[in-house]
Amino acid sequence: MKFISIANQKGGVGKTTTAINLSACLAEKGFSTLLVDVDPQSNATSGVGFSIDSGKSLYPVLTGEKKLQEQIISTPYMNLELIPSNLELANWENETSEGPDSFSLFRKLFRHSLANTSYQYVILDCPPALGLLMVNSMVAADWLIIPIQCEYYALEGLAKMFRLLENLKKFVPFPPSILGILLTMYDSRTNLCQQVVEDVRKHIPDLVFNTIIPRTVRLAEAPSYGKPITLYDPSSTGCVSYRKFTLEFLEKLK
Repeated sequence: MKFISIANQKGGVGKTTTAINLSACLAEKGFSTLLVDVDPQSNATSGVGFSIDSGKSLYPVLTGEKKLQEQIISTPYMNLELIPSNLELANWENETSEGPDSFSLFRKLFRHSLANTSYQYVILDCPPALGLLMVNSMVAADWLIIPIQCEYYALEGLAKMFRLLENLKKFVPFPPSILGILLTMYDSRTNLCQQVVEDVRKHIPDLVFNTIIPRTVRLAEAPSYGKPITLYDPSSTGCVSYRKFTLEFLEKLK
């Protein structure tokens, strides 16, 4: 079982889109996959067709009221299951004291609760705000994927993520490693996007995935229909790109 967090402190970079569609592509290839929505905004939950009023989330697990397995729900997609989120999850950060021990709570919880399950991949969609939810989601993972939008502030956002990882190494015994940086929302018509791709690959060539996710209408539409792109439009450019990215992801993990 491999734990993968999709993380970036900056919002609007394709983080949830990547979490949903990587999970769907892995499930499509026959891998038993659990998608965990750790963002109180619940976009990953609605993006695979579930209401935020399902009553299930990590919150009652973190408060000791429920078992983790009780919060897992089946999706309409073979090999893909979900732990939803809702706004209640935001309360946990306010109720929990921050300290070195609090950074590893998710890691202990997931590894203990899922030890006897058959999941091959657990994908965590992190919230886009630095706090206990995001830090715990990162520390719970073996590997991080950092999506960055092809825009002017891309490298600045990356620098913040690198500093956060360096700080985590001081407090947790098992800090996650970066599997790769995924360039998203690429528009080949703009010089800026092309320049950002060149700059990122120049500064950190070994960490950048070869696959680039384009900005497409179909990718933007899919969440409003509660479907991953593999179901919404399997022949679209966005779907082809995420399938290609999934193959590269699997190759990197070998």
